[in-house]
Amino acid sequence: MFTSRSKSSEDGGSSASSIIGAGTTITGDLLSNGDIRIDGILKGNLRGKAKIIIGPDAVVEGDINGLQADVLGKVTGKIQVTDLLHLRGKAAIQGDVYAGKLQVEPTVTFNGQCHMGANVVELNKDLSVVVNQ
Repeated sequence: MFTSRSKSSEDGGSSASSIIGAGTTITGDLLSNGDIRIDGILKGNLRGKAKIIIGPDAVVEGDINGLQADVLGKVTGKIQVTDLLHLRGKAAIQGDVYAGKLQVEPTVTFNGQCHMGANVVELNKDLSVVVNQ
């Protein structure tokens, strides 16, 4: 009954989640193989291989690169998402956005350029190969 869940945790699978809580400030770049949620302050770049969540009181001063992202807080920097980027609530984005798909709620503030579609997904794959080498 619990075998499959325990097995994926032992393998170091992407089922692990990381949370940067409110009141926490991190200076430097973050890399996460699993889901990651930021509720504090990050002064650096964030690269995630799963889902990225930027909470409503979070502040990110740097670039975000990942598979999927939900942004509810403040981001100053470039956002690159291969799949769906969801800008929600009172999110404030200052920077360019590159996404396969984009969903924006009417309460969001966005200042920057938006690039979407299959070409952007290919660009992100090319960039990830260069970064990983």
